[in-house]
Amino acid sequence: MGDVVNLKRFKKRGEREQAAKQAEANRALFGRTKSERTRDEFLDERSARQLDQHRIESGDAS
Repeated sequence: MGDVVNLKRFKKRGEREQAAKQAEANRALFGRTKSERTRDEFLDERSARQLDQHRIESGDAS
């Protein structure tokens, strides 16, 4: 006969591995320093400001 396998332990190990993969993905996605977030916010504001400055205003008020 084969070895006895505890299915609950096997299931828990799989869940832990899946949680570890999800945690790694979250760290890569959300794990930025404050200076990186500030820099990205500044660049977004700057690009929006430049886009607004280059907008062509038409004299036509429709």
